[in-house]
Amino acid sequence: MHGSEGKDERHSTPQPDPRSKLFPRVMASLAIVGVMVGMMIGRLTTPDPSELQQIEVVDNGLVVWFNNEPKTHGEIVDGSIALLFEAEGKVQKGQLKLNGKDVNWRTRLSDGGLLLTLVAARPLQGDWAGSEVDDRWRLEIHLREQ
Repeated sequence: MHGSEGKDERHSTPQPDPRSKLFPRVMASLAIVGVMVGMMIGRLTTPDPSELQQIEVVDNGLVVWFNNEPKTHGEIVDGSIALLFEAEGKVQKGQLKLNGKDVNWRTRLSDGGLLLTLVAARPLQGDWAGSEVDDRWRLEIHLREQ
């Protein structure tokens, strides 16, 4: 072993690799481009988050407007009504009249989204229904005394 030339292939010098050194770079570039295109498609197909736009007081209830339909969960708990929307919005509060008596309502942010509560001095009952109006989501809440 006097030199590193490969005369009879018994020396420690590795054989030259016949594969191109460009192949791994091309594959890595294709993988990066594929990930970026996938992220762009995912971003385009994700719907806009629901957002509370306004709350209107109407006879015997409220009308709540959103930019699109939020997931809604509602319960009547001990005579008060609680509606949880998977939406964003600002904290608000107000009052409405039901048969000449006050009903207080307020929105607040919670872990699950936006919480709307309606409370009165006497137990409440109610029902709610939503529909799409002019590319917005309208949720009507109708109240009655228990």
